[in-house]
Amino acid sequence: MKNKQGPNSTGHLITALQADVRYDGRTKNQFRDIQIEYGVSNTADGSAKITCGNTEIICAASLSVGSPFPDRPDEGALMVSAELLPIAHNDIESGPPGIDAIEISRVIDRGIRESGAIDVKKLCISEGEKVWIISVDVVPINHDGNIIDIGAIGALAAIKDAVFPGLTEENTADYKNKSKNKIEMKHTPIPVTVCRIGDELFVDPTKVEENNIEARITIAVLENGKICSLQKGGDEGFSTEQLAQAFDLAVKTSQELQQHLL
Repeated sequence: MKNKQGPNSTGHLITALQADVRYDGRTKNQFRDIQIEYGVSNTADGSAKITCGNTEIICAASLSVGSPFPDRPDEGALMVSAELLPIAHNDIESGPPGIDAIEISRVIDRGIRESGAIDVKKLCISEGEKVWIISVDVVPINHDGNIIDIGAIGALAAIKDAVFPGLTEENTADYKNKSKNKIEMKHTPIPVTVCRIGDELFVDPTKVEENNIEARITIAVLENGKICSLQKGGDEGFSTEQLAQAFDLAVKTSQELQQHLL
């Protein structure tokens, strides 16, 4: 979704970025303030509302019992789904998930999956028969940019908040009788999307900035500073030097964001 704001908008953004003063007063390397509210849904097994600037996202984690994949009989599964609704921004149209929602889902899912944040073997109930499936829904209610990074942090918060339902004698989920067991999180992979307009690199784009970026790369980083996944986006690319700067910026920023999920 790239909706240019007028013929001079990119030039104005570059001028502001060169001065290291963005439209909302931040520097290029500065993330907006983040607030997380846990337990916002009475029906999900875990939930969180995350606010970052004017971007607001509801994330919910649901646990169900299902069959394992045939090639992974002793492993549970994680599924992330993002939905962009007109309530979040007037650029968004009603209908089935578009390419933007699909990309958001896949990038958030990949960061969690590739990090090994969840030990999927511990989600096995009965090998080859029953496993826990974690389904995470990411739903922005106000879209002012950077849904991938903010949605990923919200997804991790919802998983962290989740409590397993009980189990019946037939190994089906008993939602009326919650257990006291939580999902064990081995890592907290924080993605940071580094954007480029002209020669300027910056993080946490607003919607106006996001609509004018020429290239972006989402870098998911573990708490020890190791990179666990990458996703390139945008119409153009990065130079080797710009990529090195992007990696350094993502690692530094992710370490600062870790405090929100402690």
